[in-house]
Amino acid sequence: MISFCSCICMNQKVEKPTLSGQRIKTRKRDEKEKYDPSGFRDAILQGLNEAGPNLDAVYKFLDTAGSKLDYRRYGEVLFDILLAGGHLAPGGTIVDDVDTSKPLRTDVCVFSAENNLESLKGYAQLITKLIRRYKYLEKTLEDEFKKVLVFLKAFSPSERTKLATVTSILIGSGLVPSVALTSCLQDHLIKDGIALEFLLDFFKTWLMEKDAPTLWTALRKAGLEIRLMEFFPTSRRTPEIFSETFKNHGMSSLLEYLKVHQSSSVKKDLQQQVAPLLKSDAPLKEILLLLKDYQNKHSLLENELAVLVWKTLMAAVEWNKKEELVAEQALKHLKKYSALLAAFTQGAKAELALLLKIQEYCYDNMNFMKVFRKIVVVLYKTDVLSEDVILKWYKEAHSSKGKTVFLEQMKKFVEWLHNAEEESEEED
Repeated sequence: MISFCSCICMNQKVEKPTLSGQRIKTRKRDEKEKYDPSGFRDAILQGLNEAGPNLDAVYKFLDTAGSKLDYRRYGEVLFDILLAGGHLAPGGTIVDDVDTSKPLRTDVCVFSAENNLESLKGYAQLITKLIRRYKYLEKTLEDEFKKVLVFLKAFSPSERTKLATVTSILIGSGLVPSVALTSCLQDHLIKDGIALEFLLDFFKTWLMEKDAPTLWTALRKAGLEIRLMEFFPTSRRTPEIFSETFKNHGMSSLLEYLKVHQSSSVKKDLQQQVAPLLKSDAPLKEILLLLKDYQNKHSLLENELAVLVWKTLMAAVEWNKKEELVAEQALKHLKKYSALLAAFTQGAKAELALLLKIQEYCYDNMNFMKVFRKIVVVLYKTDVLSEDVILKWYKEAHSSKGKTVFLEQMKKFVEWLHNAEEESEEED
């Protein structure tokens, strides 16, 4: 017979002896692998060399290797190899290895491809297929192009041309954003003419594949549509050299398209910068300095600036809806900023362009129809418009817009100018 005490003892678990401290078992997947770009490079180089120049075989290898090799971690090395043939060190040279028996580069890359559009399109398509297969590589590809364009000086002229071609194709397809082109705007690349050479090669390829409007759209997305002159060395930043360069490279039609749209974009950008200064009542000196700087930087003509300043001045005010009050408001505003208009009406052509723009503005804005003469008189008194230009406008150079109304308004003032001119001649 088992006693009650014995039953209690049997039901109690006997504790096993333990060592002090606690041991945590680490799962294999939690262990951080050692960063080994050289090992990744070796595996890619071997696979590419075995695949040879057949790009279908190359893609087959890269597609299969993606499940074994860590593309997510070594994507930069992968694209270095596909573009330059090896892992690039800072500066653009191929990374050396302690083991001299290992191959450091492959000829299965953009830099070693034949320098023709068909061959280079093949590599662009290879990269495109790879990105579609491994979508997470898209950002890595963008970073890769931003990086390699900084290294242009380290590459040969032929390699730069091939890179420009592939860059153009990939930006054109939307795989790489056009903002990557801004990486070319490095002082050393601009000074040596490398940035400009790359841009022209980029344009040539684009025009073979697409057209000027799509190129303009890509440039605008990157904010480069008004910065093209920055690709030229400082000593060559003139409108004449800009035009001559494009013509010499057989891109006259592109030049004309760029000029028209670039001028429009520059003016729009300038207006956006001047408007807040007017609204915040910034000093005239500050506004004038900005306008002069833009004029020099973008080679804007005086008559273009005169019209632009007028449009910006008139757009900066919320005009009174009552016709009798708008005149007083407008004249006060124009007197205050007449110095800005005077700065860009030193020539008769600019004066006439401004006067025609004022006529057009008053015609398009009904509240200003009766204010036209008063505006002209104010600008005459503040030395913006000269007597000769006003007389020329009245006699032959006026616009057809509101012609009858405005000529009638100006009749007495023009007569006064004629009389003042005759009196001046008699005094002489």
